Amino acid sequence: MITFTVYGEPVAQGRPKASTRTGFVKMYDPAKSKDYKDYVRLAASEYAPDALLLGPIGMVLTVYRSIPKSLSKKRVALAEAGHIVPTTKPDVDNYLKGVKDALKGVIWKDDSQVVEVFARKRYSARPRIEVKIKELSQL
Repeated sequence: MITFTVYGEPVAQGRPKASTRTGFVKMYDPAKSKDYKDYVRLAASEYAPDALLLGPIGMVLTVYRSIPKSLSKKRVALAEAGHIVPTTKPDVDNYLKGVKDALKGVIWKDDSQVVEVFARKRYSARPRIEVKIKELSQL
């Protein structure tokens, strides 16, 4: 099992941008998404296995977003305890996409190897993303 935490405000995968600078359409990541993926790669590289994982993989992703300043002290305590969860955009799967893309070539060969996922969003005074990765056995 590989477990690590990426501290800082989580960034969801943004919509790809398009450019026609050379006469051909070129798709690229928005700068904010690209920078965050680089940051996740850097954090994950400390926990990278000696050889890239090649088989099926299960993953648990917990996204802790900042608690909104508009919440009362009572609601802040409820949010910190997990009784109030973020139901606003961005979607949890957009966070997942960015993390999976970032871990390609660091933890696993290709993100298509991820066959089981459990992802959730929560509030915390300490924003971060917690990642757990497990190799699944093939029979």
